[in-house]
Amino acid sequence: MEQSELFWLHLAERDGYYTHRIREVIQLPMTEKPPMTEEPWYHNGLRFRCTGCGDCCTGAPGHVWVNKAEIEAIAASLGVELEQFEKRYVRLVGIRKSLVEFPGGDCVFFDNQSRGCKIYDVRPRQCRTWPFWPSNLRTPEAWKEMCGECPGADKGPCYSLKRIRADMAVMHV
Repeated sequence: MEQSELFWLHLAERDGYYTHRIREVIQLPMTEKPPMTEEPWYHNGLRFRCTGCGDCCTGAPGHVWVNKAEIEAIAASLGVELEQFEKRYVRLVGIRKSLVEFPGGDCVFFDNQSRGCKIYDVRPRQCRTWPFWPSNLRTPEAWKEMCGECPGADKGPCYSLKRIRADMAVMHV
C-alpha cells in the first residue's frame, strides 16, 4: 500500500464517518485498520464560558473572515441591501473577504456602550467557534497564552473533544 493511502485512511479512521467510504475507494478490506494515533493534549475536553467582555472583538487589527452566506445573513439581519452592505462593511484581502474594523482594530459590529455584538445571532463562523481555533489548540502553551487574554477560557462548562473538533473543522484561523 502506498504511503498516501495510509495517510488518508488514517485521517478517515479518526473522523469515523468517512472510514467506510475511503476504504471502498482504495479497496481495502474493512477489517484492516490504520495504526492508532495519540489523542490531542485536550482529549478530555476544555472549559469555556463567554463572559461577554468583548476582548475578542476589540484590540489589535486583524481579520474576521466572512463567506457569501455570512455576508448575506448579516446584511439581511440589518435590513441593508447586499451591495450597500459589502461597500460599507466588507473589505477584500487577497481573494478573501473580511469585515472592516474601526481604527485601532475594534470590530465594526462591536458596541462599546453595551459591550456586545450588534449581530450576535448571525455572527460569522470565526466568532462562533472562538476559542476552539487550531491556532489556540496547537499546544497546551498556546491555550494557556490565550487563557491569559480571554477571561472565559478555562472556566464554565467542559466542551468535549467531539465538539472541539467540530468547531475546529468549521473555521481555520
